Amino acid sequence: MDVAGVRVLVAPGSSAAALAAVAAGVFLGTCSGLVPGLHVNSLALLLAAAAPSVPGPPQLVGAAMLAAGVTHSFLDVVPTLALGVPDPAMAVSALPGHRLVMGGRGREALRVSALGSGVAVAVAFALGIPVTVAATVVAPLVYEHLSVVVVALLVVLLAREPTRRSRLGAVLAVAASGALGVLALPMRPDSVMPTGDVLAPLFAGLFGTPVLIEAFRGAGVPEQDDPAVAGGPRSVAGPGFAGSLAGAAVAYVPGMSGAIAAVFAVEATRADGDRAFIAALSGVNTANTVFALYALLALGNAHTGVLVAFERAALPKTLPLLLASVALAACAGAVLVPVLGDRYFRLVRGVDHRRLTAGVCGLLAVLAWVFAGQIGVVLLLVATLIGLIPPYFGARRVHLMAVLLVPLALN
Repeated sequence: MDVAGVRVLVAPGSSAAALAAVAAGVFLGTCSGLVPGLHVNSLALLLAAAAPSVPGPPQLVGAAMLAAGVTHSFLDVVPTLALGVPDPAMAVSALPGHRLVMGGRGREALRVSALGSGVAVAVAFALGIPVTVAATVVAPLVYEHLSVVVVALLVVLLAREPTRRSRLGAVLAVAASGALGVLALPMRPDSVMPTGDVLAPLFAGLFGTPVLIEAFRGAGVPEQDDPAVAGGPRSVAGPGFAGSLAGAAVAYVPGMSGAIAAVFAVEATRADGDRAFIAALSGVNTANTVFALYALLALGNAHTGVLVAFERAALPKTLPLLLASVALAACAGAVLVPVLGDRYFRLVRGVDHRRLTAGVCGLLAVLAWVFAGQIGVVLLLVATLIGLIPPYFGARRVHLMAVLLVPLALN
């Protein structure tokens, strides 16, 4: 039975096959989350290209895709904390997370992130329908005045910088990254991948290599203490809840990034400290994967790389199966973050940090070439230079998201 193009009954099939598909998605999302510089969106594009040749019902391919996206939204905090190579959506958490790691509280930060993501999934399931109903009314107004909304966001972010020097750095970061986005986003480079992807080198350069350059001069990851969350799990529930609602904004407003949404989520709760920010940002990223599914079903707009790939592959929108895959992947992600994260820290501590950071920089260059060819390597270098602007002036890295916001405002 189809209602408004959405299949509301799961097609007949094996429950074991469905579980296997979700397990495959969890595995792929774990791999993409733990590998620095490999974003789940790039993985999703590969899955979309391979979808026609994958044996089995197409709805199971869709379930695997969504499970990969949810799992990645849990696991991507691990390399962010241990290596300093944030996913684009996790860019702002690099400094708060690293402060906890440097204080020996990295294992606690992992659990704070898992809790924030877990709260977000619960909230997104509970409020998905009413929020979507409201969004069907509000979203058209936002789209109609999208340029004004984007400019207002940039102005507010600039105004939040505390000093003249940091405000100058923020303006330079917005101007430089915005210009880079205007030039780079229309490019369709030749690459090893089935489709060129300039976002991979852009984000790696803006948010990855600058952090690695700073980390190269550091002393590496110190010994991590016990994993207990200061103040208990309830202390991060508020920021996680606010982050989940902000994740709805990311899902329904094109160009809104998780990093920007997290800034406003933390201010809305008036929560303070690095833990609150990590919980909020994790909540934003994970809730976005759920709300974006509702947005696709209700508005026909795919606002995440996974769902763009889902649409390109013309996969059936089997809602109960997709929601079940989200729930199962979220449970797996919540367990995998502390289990794998603790081991990740131990592994990183056993390697010379300078060789490790240099090796990861090399990996990012290889990935830039794989996803965008020679143009990708050039974009990586240019983006790296621009990515060094905010820390030099003491400004937030979130301003570098102008690489997407400025082209959006100009369209």
